[in-house]
Amino acid sequence: MVTLQHYLFLSAAIFTLGVIGVMFRRNLIVILMSLELMLNAVNLTFIAFARYLGSVEGQIIVLFVMVVAAAEVAVGLAIAVTVFRQRGSINVDEVNLMRW
Repeated sequence: MVTLQHYLFLSAAIFTLGVIGVMFRRNLIVILMSLELMLNAVNLTFIAFARYLGSVEGQIIVLFVMVVAAAEVAVGLAIAVTVFRQRGSINVDEVNLMRW
């Protein structure tokens, strides 16, 4: 049987992978995917606690987090496309100025 600790361990592992991706990768697309991984780990924690406590509030919060994540992806990809068109690269080290 899968317990709450299993869900929390899996969520912590996924969140750790996301943090490592954000800290050590230099590609903007990979950093955005790592942020999504972190948000999904938090969603898994909310769902696990909602199931454990028998309430619906965690699932409602997950719905709002998913909406924010979708908006973040749209804005992030728009920024990535704009940066690539202007600079020719989406390497984070090369994009250190906000001016064009």
